Amino acid sequence: MDAFAEGTPCWVDVSLPDLEAGKRFYGELFGWTFGRARGMDDGHYTLAFSGGRRVAGLVAKRDGRMPTVWTIYFATPDADALSARIRRAGGQLVREPMAVGRFGVMALAADPAGAVFGFWQAGEDLGFEKTGRPGSFCWTEVYTRDKERVDPFYETVFGFRGRDLPGDGIDFRLWSPAGSAPGAESAIGGRSVITDAFPAELPGHFLSYFSVDDCDETAAAVVRLGGRITAPPFDIDHGRMAGLLDNQGAYFAVLAEPKREPKREPQHEPQREPQHEPQHESQREPEREPEPAQGQKAGQESTGVSGSG
Repeated sequence: MDAFAEGTPCWVDVSLPDLEAGKRFYGELFGWTFGRARGMDDGHYTLAFSGGRRVAGLVAKRDGRMPTVWTIYFATPDADALSARIRRAGGQLVREPMAVGRFGVMALAADPAGAVFGFWQAGEDLGFEKTGRPGSFCWTEVYTRDKERVDPFYETVFGFRGRDLPGDGIDFRLWSPAGSAPGAESAIGGRSVITDAFPAELPGHFLSYFSVDDCDETAAAVVRLGGRITAPPFDIDHGRMAGLLDNQGAYFAVLAEPKREPKREPQHEPQREPQHEPQHESQREPEREPEPAQGQKAGQESTGVSGSG
């Protein structure tokens, strides 16, 4: 399997005060199953699987003062070199690069406005084994009050190619990997601005999205399971989304892509053959398989941050 390109989201995990409660919540919400990560025998890290493929991690918080939060990880081939670029660009290291056995190297950083993200240098484990399908990660975006510093930070550190969405109603920038043509087709994430509509105390942060079949049903299930709806389901260009809090306070979003009508082949009248020839039905091209569901960007299923047992 191929490694994720640098700057591509490759993993996501959530830090929770009650790991078992988290497994019950997300197991029922997304249909996840769980297994202990190899090389982490203390039980503080659990892997989540969708259809037998690795999709996320759940972490038991060791310190109650730490936030209850979903963390996105970006791929890098060299965690030390990336750490140096982060510092030079005005960010800071929250956790220095740390080897996780033979599986890889992880670290945490903060951008100049304080939004925290992780990065992962793959060893034996690349990260996600499934994305862009129901029950798996599909998109991430950073919310900030200081786009003038944050935009050049990510575009310098990861080489992102940025493109602002047109129109006056929203201040949103799409980010595509280095070397690609910027735009919706290649975007792997984005940047949004924290406006006056948000609470004044809300800090810069990343919001990660998970693909679902039905946004409204998922939002209702969150409430039933003890969580809250922070942004009721609403329609966007790429489907229907909602902002949610789990039953321990971790913020995430879900996205359901529009249902696609099956393509109908044009009906052709059969050609008339001479009377003495047998008549044949007109040939039809085989129907194409529907394209895979994707997140805000065209998320694709991937292979390959923590080891599975």
